[in-house]
Amino acid sequence: MSLNKFILITFLSDNELKELGLFDLIIPADFDERIHDLGEIYFDSASSVFKKDIVNKTWTKTIEQYKEQAINNFNHRVGSELDKSDWYIIREMENGTEVPSEITSKRQTLRDTANATEIEINELITIEEIITFDYPNLD
Repeated sequence: MSLNKFILITFLSDNELKELGLFDLIIPADFDERIHDLGEIYFDSASSVFKKDIVNKTWTKTIEQYKEQAINNFNHRVGSELDKSDWYIIREMENGTEVPSEITSKRQTLRDTANATEIEINELITIEEIITFDYPNLD
């Protein structure tokens, strides 16, 4: 669309847009692309809008496979955070230099978070809950 046409459309009223055949497209507010797809577009003449309905995604794995994947992905993130301070542990093992307490505390917090998250994920009962799970922040 050229800029001139865009500017023209921007300044037209809703009625003028409808006279040109331009109607709003309504997507349900509870649409979540992680667990939903959108159906075919259709015109709702009662509301004078185009719509797309929510269609639940079809899952290709079992709930246990999704749980395992979620736990493994989160543990990988935790492992990456632990990697950042591994040199403290290696230095202590190699030459006895003590690891600062804030480092050991942070590492333990990361491991505790991983364990608690695994428990939470294993308690979920639907694939949709697993897919939309709100993982803890590791910062």
